[in-house]
Amino acid sequence: MTSAAARAALDLTGDLPVADLEDFYRDLHRHPELSFQEHRTATRLAARLKAAGFETVEGIGRTGVVGVLRNGDGPTVLMRADMDALPVTEETSLPYASTVPGVMHACGHDMHVTWLVGAAEALAAGRDAWSGTLMVVGQPAEESGGGAAAMVADGLYDRFPRPEVLLGQHVAPGPVSRIAHVPGLIMSATTDVDIVVYGRGGHGSRPETTVDPVVTAAFLVTRLQTVVSRELAPREQAVLTVGRIDAGTAANVIPSTARISLNLRTQSEGVRDRMVAAIRRMAAGECLAAGCPREPEVTLGSTFPVTVNDADTDRRVAGVHREVFGADSVFDPGPAMGSEDFSHLAEGKLPYSYWFVTSTPAEVWDAVPGDDLLGRSESVPSNHSPHFAPDLATVPTGVRTLVSGALSFLSVG
Repeated sequence: MTSAAARAALDLTGDLPVADLEDFYRDLHRHPELSFQEHRTATRLAARLKAAGFETVEGIGRTGVVGVLRNGDGPTVLMRADMDALPVTEETSLPYASTVPGVMHACGHDMHVTWLVGAAEALAAGRDAWSGTLMVVGQPAEESGGGAAAMVADGLYDRFPRPEVLLGQHVAPGPVSRIAHVPGLIMSATTDVDIVVYGRGGHGSRPETTVDPVVTAAFLVTRLQTVVSRELAPREQAVLTVGRIDAGTAANVIPSTARISLNLRTQSEGVRDRMVAAIRRMAAGECLAAGCPREPEVTLGSTFPVTVNDADTDRRVAGVHREVFGADSVFDPGPAMGSEDFSHLAEGKLPYSYWFVTSTPAEVWDAVPGDDLLGRSESVPSNHSPHFAPDLATVPTGVRTLVSGALSFLSVG
């Protein structure tokens, strides 16, 4: 038997302005903006919310947008979309490819904003079907990890209603319009680590008079690969990536310093702390062995928290998604090693559901052999790839997932 929330969702999204939403998406995709620079995107989102009847405020957390629609007694539900793009040069050859050199919506946040607009407009137009308060958040700077915290620090829950539940979603690789739910840990924590190795510079022809930080850094990069393989138990999921090495100015000059930048992905704070301790120990040991004139500097950079769905909340949303899209459309892929700052909006207290909507164009997906969904997903362009291009068929899907999710908590009757 179909629930009232599912029936209302199907009714409110039965005649979506798909062509208009696709045009909105293409416009956002052509004009990507980096973290905390989402001025045009925020203006476009705010205009649509105001036209739909939302009380709308811009500039929350620098470039964030909040829209509130009060519709009688009932729960307050927050729906969020992130807005920022990445410093990636687009290589999709799409007719609506980025017009901004070196910047691209390579993570699909333009699709997220489009979904949010479509859902907000559908719920506003169908407000006779539900009661409560709808809170719509366009969040800046997810990619840099500071946007959600900035909005909270700027009085998000002092200036606007405090929600009973938060809803968020993300586009991902996979066959078009499947929905991935995990009732618990769904995304990992991430921590950036910078290491400065101090040597003693000199002429390339006289290495014996120097302490070469490049050689020490090279040994350290190799040693760091044992942190996961030899410091952690096989059951403890973690990733350590050396993403950058920077040293020297000329081929015949031994520099005085070398810098290494790492990224850690972990599923618990305890594992993260042990990895950081191992990194500090290894860096100190390599520098001591090389005779470096001073100890290395190990600095922790930006950090994203784990994303852990409230199990009951996520099961409720997944249940209505099965009703709306069919039982086979919803699956549990287990935790991903990617990271999000969405949970900062929950302040460690508010329950939330966060899910993925898969979006690989059929012709791309069908070209990959095999039957394993997760395995095939690794062989198609993924988030942050210069070739990442969600299928426009996911526009109505993402609108319906948000609408049905919201209606599963708002008072429907």
